[in-house]
Amino acid sequence: MKKEILAAGCLLFSFMLPLRASAANFDKFYVFGDSLSDTGNTFSASGGLVDPTKAIPSNPPFFQGRFSNDLVWVDYVGEQLGLTPTLVTNISSATPPTQGVNYAFGGSNSGLDNSFIPGVPGVLAQVGLFTQGLQANNQKADPNALYAIWGGGNDYLFGNVTDANQIVKNLSDSVMLLAEAGAKNILVFNLPDLGKLPYASANGISGELSAESTSYNATLAETLGNLSSIPSVNIIPVDINSLFNRVIASPEEFGFKNVATPCVIGDLNSIRAGNFTKCSNPNDYLFFDAVHPTTNAEKLVAQTVLSSIQAKSVPEPSSALGVLILSALGAAGVLKRKQKVRS
Repeated sequence: MKKEILAAGCLLFSFMLPLRASAANFDKFYVFGDSLSDTGNTFSASGGLVDPTKAIPSNPPFFQGRFSNDLVWVDYVGEQLGLTPTLVTNISSATPPTQGVNYAFGGSNSGLDNSFIPGVPGVLAQVGLFTQGLQANNQKADPNALYAIWGGGNDYLFGNVTDANQIVKNLSDSVMLLAEAGAKNILVFNLPDLGKLPYASANGISGELSAESTSYNATLAETLGNLSSIPSVNIIPVDINSLFNRVIASPEEFGFKNVATPCVIGDLNSIRAGNFTKCSNPNDYLFFDAVHPTTNAEKLVAQTVLSSIQAKSVPEPSSALGVLILSALGAAGVLKRKQKVRS
């Protein structure tokens, strides 16, 4: 019990610290991905503003368009950077985005399409929409922005894809499109062990998905190593696989009591129909539903992102000296380091 209280206290403390990464570090934040990064696009596109109980994801039990019980990693990293990406579904000529855009949609595959909603872009298509928009206006991607790419899970879970090379190519093509457009700092996430998802155990496919996850992560790591040679581009790998393995191996150290079963029982369709059960304390759980993490797990993802940025020594985009905040996993230490920009 003492370990759980200490771990939970450290996690909470690290996000209550008054210090934060200065918005001067990055002037915009762009996100491309699936439900793990969606902060409301699918919710809005499926009628959430009209009837939140019938939207995807429905509210309740999901939180304000997130596939979780509260904020997700995009929100937490955005808070640290002082940036809030505009939902792509909310962009209009009257309210042009000034802090970046979140293009992520729940159900998006790594390529061009979506596993559940026809016409909704996959990750590669999202990047294509962004770069095509730049080309149409004779613009380049903001070199002082932070870009994030996370996908692949839906390909394995719902897209009947088993070839890691195909998925990795979609994501590497996304990286290349951004780099060619002028992006400099690009986060690329690997996958957790999909065989450890409650969805996998419930469907008897844990072994298959674990093997596919291992193959995918190895292929992605090799490919990112090759892409790191692109001149003037800082590719930042984010190791989510190791994070979730640590949490599942020692849940009490991170404040979790249950890392095997979800808080919410029911698929997205039955949840929309009101046919589901929900635990009394979601923050005790690693998984909110059968495939999506709780907000406490999302905080750990955000910490891992910030740690990954620090590890790659991202240069400051302005001539000023900046301070990047690193909240170490399971600890309340804060590391400060001044960096000098190279012109």
